Amino acid sequence: MKSNVLKDKAQPLGHYPHVKRVGDFIYVSGTSSRRPDNTHIGATKNADGNWTLDIKLQTEAVINNIIALLSSMDAGKDDIIDITTFLVDMKDFKGYNSVYGTFFDHTGPTRTTVAVHQLPHPNLLIEIKAVAYKPLVD
Repeated sequence: MKSNVLKDKAQPLGHYPHVKRVGDFIYVSGTSSRRPDNTHIGATKNADGNWTLDIKLQTEAVINNIIALLSSMDAGKDDIIDITTFLVDMKDFKGYNSVYGTFFDHTGPTRTTVAVHQLPHPNLLIEIKAVAYKPLVD
């Protein structure tokens, strides 16, 4: 078993790894668009103090973060077999789905998308967890 917490990524908000390998399977913890400095891609503060949140930018950032986490285990996007997506509001499904489709096609991972009441930060619209399958090479 191997677990990684990557120093160049936003640090976990609790005692858990970013990514964990168990045999041929790799599990990626719920991942957001949070940067290492705790700001969020797809969240812009306006002059009036309100925030503009962009589901497309956040979705792209989340999937790119997952790909980076998988690379720490010598795996990649094509090794993902299952994705679970948490959206704060299903009104964002169309924007999320359009960006998702630029990364995966119908041969990609199985997927479940659910609406949740909230995520750990009010600027987050989306969080994704993933499972990858990458056989160990001896």
